This record gives sequence, C-alpha cells and structure tokens, in this order.
Amino acid sequence: MTTASMGFDVIVVGAGIMGSCAAYAAASRGARVLLLERFDLLHHRGSSHGESRTIRATYTQPHYPPMVRLSARLWAEAQDEAGYRVLTPTPHVDMGPRDEPALAAAIRNGGAAQVADTGSAWPWAGVFQVPDGWTAAVSEFGGVMKATKAVAMFQALAARKGAVVKDRAEVVHVTKRGEGSILVRTANGEEFHGAKCIITVGAWSTKLIKSVTGMDLPVQPLHTLICYWKAKPGHEHEITVEAGFPTFASYGVPYIYSTPAMEFPGLIKIAMHGGPPCDPDSRDWSMGGAALVEPVAQWIDAVMPAHVETAGGPVIRQSCMYSMTPDEDFVIDYLGGEFGKDVVIGAGFSGHGFKMGPAVGRILAEMAMDGEARTAAEAGVDLSQLKIARFVNNPKGNLKDAADQL
Repeated sequence: MTTASMGFDVIVVGAGIMGSCAAYAAASRGARVLLLERFDLLHHRGSSHGESRTIRATYTQPHYPPMVRLSARLWAEAQDEAGYRVLTPTPHVDMGPRDEPALAAAIRNGGAAQVADTGSAWPWAGVFQVPDGWTAAVSEFGGVMKATKAVAMFQALAARKGAVVKDRAEVVHVTKRGEGSILVRTANGEEFHGAKCIITVGAWSTKLIKSVTGMDLPVQPLHTLICYWKAKPGHEHEITVEAGFPTFASYGVPYIYSTPAMEFPGLIKIAMHGGPPCDPDSRDWSMGGAALVEPVAQWIDAVMPAHVETAGGPVIRQSCMYSMTPDEDFVIDYLGGEFGKDVVIGAGFSGHGFKMGPAVGRILAEMAMDGEARTAAEAGVDLSQLKIARFVNNPKGNLKDAADQL
C-alpha cells in the first residue's frame, strides 16, 4: 500500500518544530499520523533551524508563562524518551530601563527576582555594565535549546510511534470531503486522506490559508539575522554555559536577546528581535544587514564592552524568518467555516514560539483529536487570546500599547 492510498487519523502539514511536535503528540496517542514537509527535512528556509533558541518564563503577557512551564515538562519527557538532551538549563537575566512597562510586567509574570544592586552585588557584575537608570532581574528558569537537533528529535520520536514522515511534499490545497474527512493535495498531484488536519507552515501560513479558505490571516513573514560575536581575549570562558552565564534579554528599542557561548567556542549569540518584511518564496537573503547588526553592536559597546568585540561586526550571520502577527501573539485555533473542527491551525509564532513547541504540539493534537485542549486547561494555559476571531474588524488583535509586546 502506498502512502497516498493510506488513510490517516491526522495529517500534519509542515514539519518545523510545531508540526513535528504535533505529529509526535498525536502518534503518542495511537493515531495514524502523516507529517508532510514541502522542503527537505531539517531545511534552513523557515524558522525552526539553527544552533540555538532560548527558553524563559519572563513574559509581558500573562498567558505565556503557564505554556512555557508546561512545555518545559514536555521537553524533559521527550528527552527522557529519546535518550539524549537538546535543552541545556541556564539562569536567565532580563534588563532594561527601570521605567519600562514591558520589563516590569515580564519580571512580575515570570516570577524573577529583581537585583537590588547591579553594580557589584550579583554574579555577572563584571560582565554587564548596566546603564544608569536601568534594572535587572534574575530567574533560574532559563535554558538553551539545540534547535535543529530538537526538531530532528521530535521527528524521530514521531516515526518511532508509527508516524509516516514525508518531505518534498508541498501541500497546495486542503479540502473537506465530508464530516471527519479531509483531502490534502500536493504540488506533484499526490492526494492524502485524513480524518483531521493540522496546519503548521510558518511563514507560508498566510498563502496557504488564503488558497484554502480565502481568509486573509494577518501573519507577516520577517527576515531576521542571528549574529555571533567574538569574545575578547581572556574573557572566552566567562560567557559560557559551563561558567553559568545566563541567557538574557534587554528591553527597550531595540529588544536584544542572547544565549551563552556554547555552540561555537569563543563566540556568543547576541541579536535583535525583528527585521524587514519578506516573501518566503523570494527572499533577498542579504537584506537588513546593517539595520539588524549596528543596533546590536551599539548595545554591546554600551553594556558588554570589556567582554565582546564589535570591531568588524559579527563573525557569523545566520538568516532566519519570523512569522509575525500584529500583536505578536500566536494563532492557535480551528480553521472554522466549512472545515469546522476538522482542521486546526498553529501560526504566527512571532519569533518567540520555539520554546513552547512541545506544548503547542500537544495542544494542536488534542484539539484535532478530541475537540478540546485538555492538557492546556489542566496546566492553566489560556488560549482565549490566540483565536483568529481577535482580528475580525480589529487589525491589531490583542495589541493595546507597546507594553503588550514580548
């Protein structure tokens, strides 16, 4: 029997972190699962590739910390099942202007401990030169995830549970053939039949949903750069995971984030959140260079001048994409309309979703199979802010002011 002639309980479209986690979650419950990827598996054309991502619970929006904590438990369970580690725990530091509302909300929602004296009374006083008028907070809940390795882990676990994983299968249409009957068609003419469908295609979400339903889903792809900077001689060890250096985020304009030196010895990842709009099918891979590098260099020169070298720019630049919603909140919902609850979509993860992949995958699988996100409810995760309906007659969605972001 060929894959195309088989019937599936759940067809997952898109094999990035969200789709791979959804396939694993559904297969773990005994479902017959098909995971489809338009490019090669583990490709570098979307948003789930690369060496590292961070995990943190300090969020401006109160609906994310419970999802992060649920995800942390699911990361640990998946690692135990796989027999190897993709997440390395670290402390996490948030810093920024003392009067920055977003920072204050993140510290409060994440349960971080504010540092009373950023001059000398905390572990990284010799690394960070915290500007006057700024504050900092420390949380023990942080970590670095090996991104591509993590995606591969969930795909392998899904396959171990019986899921069929197929790449180079670009889905061009999804059709409902009756209650509990979905037909998925690829660009090369293959057709797959499933009872339910989960769509997690990242930067291609708007295009696919438009072709399927005519709906204009407000997910804008952005081109961004991941930058690795050279540690100054003699300071290489101080900024490593082994030395206990934290992941960190700096609030304000721009929003800066970092992981400790780990994947490339002597280099530390420090980058800014955001980037210019792009078309995922015709990206200019060189766009946004100076605009995405110079603000980071200026921040480093102001806050970490003794430890990180900015002359000559970053040593490594890696392109990536965000799938940005206007309010930077996710979209996790049923597609609705003629599809009812037979098609579920996860989209618009806005550059901060990777850490929540296992939780999102579990939620999407339960929504597709049960019609409700039982685990989310049990963990206190509020999905009401993540509905498509928030954009009806309201292009900004949940956004009220700048403090609502990140």
